[in-house]
Amino acid sequence: MQFKTSAPSNIALVKYWGKYDNQLPSNPSISFTLNVCKTEMDIHLKPIESSNDLINVFFEGKLQPSFATKIENLFRKISKDYPVVNSYKWEIHSQNTFPHSSGIASSASSMCALAKAIVFFQNNHQDAQEISKIARIGSGSACRSIYDYLAWWGKSHFVPGSHQEFAMDCSESIDSMFHEYCDTILIASSDTKSVSSSIGHDLMNRHFYKEKRYEQANTNAIEILGAMRSGDLEKFGEIVEAEALTLHALMMMSNPSFILLKPNTLQMIERIRAFRHETDLPVYFTLDAGPNIHLLYPKSIENKVMPWLNDQLKPLCENEFLIQDYIKYEAK
Repeated sequence: MQFKTSAPSNIALVKYWGKYDNQLPSNPSISFTLNVCKTEMDIHLKPIESSNDLINVFFEGKLQPSFATKIENLFRKISKDYPVVNSYKWEIHSQNTFPHSSGIASSASSMCALAKAIVFFQNNHQDAQEISKIARIGSGSACRSIYDYLAWWGKSHFVPGSHQEFAMDCSESIDSMFHEYCDTILIASSDTKSVSSSIGHDLMNRHFYKEKRYEQANTNAIEILGAMRSGDLEKFGEIVEAEALTLHALMMMSNPSFILLKPNTLQMIERIRAFRHETDLPVYFTLDAGPNIHLLYPKSIENKVMPWLNDQLKPLCENEFLIQDYIKYEAK
């Protein structure tokens, strides 16, 4: 049996940072779904001939045993409900539409793509909630990548249908101002992170500020959704930037403390803020758990932003490398 699939990366606007039990979030998160940055997979199921090498993962043509280990962990957790994972030998050929060394986390896109295949092989159909649930077990933020445009993950009384175990589409009633958005990913560094996201999540369990953080994130998630529905660009940007800086502040206040920002990351932030002050254009930044900037701005002002971006920010990128991605709402 063979199945070809793909899934996009996503960028959190309100961050998921802190978890419990089996990859359940300590606070809600909301994310934009990207369009250019994707993982593509070609998966073959073969008869089991021996107990060795039941999962072989090839990334861009090269065998990657470490990737297989991550998938084995996922399969072990879901085998009771999805016996197909133990009934065949899995040969997975994976590639990204963005360079692996670009510093863009591919765990969300890869685990979501794999979850699509698992559901298809087991049930011969595609169900978004089911895929989201499996993807979450593989990598928390992966549960949001199944939905186009905008996704919410985490139980909230203010968002009907929200759940801890899977994400949901939350694109309804979003103001048209946000329907076409640019995300220029500025690569400050492609080095492997000194501390993994998994360790960072674990450190939140004993973080001095964890309860205040979860309270803040709940408020920010609700308020940013309200801002996007009312077309309030300033409020949207204020929360997006506060969330990015809070994430990294939490890292710096962990025990042990760690810093993932680079000097050129801070220079980019200063130049973005100066540009916004000088032009009054709604150009804002966010960061994942790493040093690279996601520059967010409406598609309608792209022609005003790009000359400045190429002149002021591109030279600060590693090897002047950036990725031009976008977010787009498609009416269903």
